[in-house]
Amino acid sequence: QIDPKDYTFSGLKDETVGRLPGRVAGQQFVIQDCENCSIYIFDHSATITIDDCVNCQIFLGPIKGSVFFRDCKDCKCIVACQQFRTRDCRKLEVFLCCATQPIIESSTGMKFGCFQYYYPELALQFKDAGLSIFNNTWSNIHDFTPVSGENNWGLLPENAVVQDYVPLPSSEELKAVRISTDATRSIIPITRGQRQKSSDESCLAVFFAGDYTTANARKLIDEMTGKGFQLVQTKEVSMKAEDAHRVFQQHASEFIPLLEKGPVIALEFNGDGAVEGCRSTINDVFSGTKVFVSESKASASQDVDNFYNFADMQMGM
Repeated sequence: QIDPKDYTFSGLKDETVGRLPGRVAGQQFVIQDCENCSIYIFDHSATITIDDCVNCQIFLGPIKGSVFFRDCKDCKCIVACQQFRTRDCRKLEVFLCCATQPIIESSTGMKFGCFQYYYPELALQFKDAGLSIFNNTWSNIHDFTPVSGENNWGLLPENAVVQDYVPLPSSEELKAVRISTDATRSIIPITRGQRQKSSDESCLAVFFAGDYTTANARKLIDEMTGKGFQLVQTKEVSMKAEDAHRVFQQHASEFIPLLEKGPVIALEFNGDGAVEGCRSTINDVFSGTKVFVSESKASASQDVDNFYNFADMQMGM
């Protein structure tokens, strides 16, 4: 028998509270009427609603469905979810991982950054919540109620440090979670999203499903960012033969047999020399692995457009 009290934080003031890994285990959670609180859900959940909270710091582990903030103000949050919505909120600052387009409604002073966080259980929690670490549209915000001449949302500074917004928990119980907020250890690859690109040269790399796909994608990200290139966006999505023709064009036939094994992981890198840098890295590091990489600067921007237009349609964006 499930006791709703175990899945609710209500009417708290000046407290630090949370749930350790394994304690929520995919249930729904409710947070309401909290003020000046630090709240940490270090587990995956079904849905979370957050109502009437003021000046709180909130960490929410992977949410299989939606998270809905209503009538909240002056809160700082780290959130991973399938769907993100706010209504009647003021001044929320959110480090976000969201699989679909985040939606704000009747909300002002909203600021967004890319989710960055690590603790040992987090990768499995993403899997349990059915979320891919590569599907993150954190900066692609849809404002349901725009006001002409005003901007209700923007992006956090690029050098924003997670711990300055949501500090690590101070309570003895929650200190047991082995957290790192070091960007290089983040479970979610940190992407530029809609920020201005530094170069007009991008490159698309696509890994095909197999035992090491995630590890390979992460390795390429580390290699490329280590060389000063920027990761713009990532995507994990299933492809069919006709999609391959659209995206890989004349190379489609060599990749089509690989599509039956599962979804592909695509990465867009940006920076002068990105195509050459990506091709040489893949030759050096992934010699035995079949990877699609843009062939030239000229074709690369078309590759990126072809892939992400297809992926956005696929994801219903």
